[in-house]
Amino acid sequence: MLCDRVTIRPSRPEDQAGILSVERKAFGRKQEARLVDQLIPAPQYTISLIAECDGRIIGHVLLTEIGAPVKALALAPLAVLAEFREMQVGSRLVRTAIETAKTDGYEAIFVLGDVLYYERFGFSGKLADPFSVRWQGRHFMALELRDGSLKGRHGKLEYPEPFLQ
Repeated sequence: MLCDRVTIRPSRPEDQAGILSVERKAFGRKQEARLVDQLIPAPQYTISLIAECDGRIIGHVLLTEIGAPVKALALAPLAVLAEFREMQVGSRLVRTAIETAKTDGYEAIFVLGDVLYYERFGFSGKLADPFSVRWQGRHFMALELRDGSLKGRHGKLEYPEPFLQ
């Protein structure tokens, strides 16, 4: 699908229905939409960004503050409608989310996802290895937002309840 102009911007309350629709369609199930629906209005700090194509919501990324030995966020979920995936919409959402997190003073982002996809943004499994979480493994990665922010750090990561359901 062609798009004259893709815009990345922070989500607003009136975007919620469009965001949930993108999450359901992109993943083909309701779990991610339910996670987003619970996290955006939750007391935890979130960065919620949408991608719009000519005024239509076509992508969404959410970062949520987690308990960690450093000021950190979890990236989940990232969703882009199938017909827009070849337009680098997901990459633009992730890059904008990373820059927003840096500006907001965060030191790290953790993600559970496709290794080849997230490594291109600098995420690394080695950086995440010292931290314990239920879904630890090859697909669990971290990104330092400030050089050396994770060096010598370790411990348990505390995710908000909606992630654990």
